[in-house]
Amino acid sequence: MAIEPDLLELLVCPKCRGEIVLEEDGPSLRCDACRLRYPIEDDIPVMLVDEARPF
Repeated sequence: MAIEPDLLELLVCPKCRGEIVLEEDGPSLRCDACRLRYPIEDDIPVMLVDEARPF
């Protein structure tokens, strides 16, 4: 994964504005508060609620 740590600190969940976590086992970002996963496509986070998948 090529997401810079500085960028990761700036990103928040678009639904709840909560903290997101980079998942090591798959290309996605996770919001524990909303229980959603946001995909990462071509090293670009897709931070759209409509594209998120529940876990």
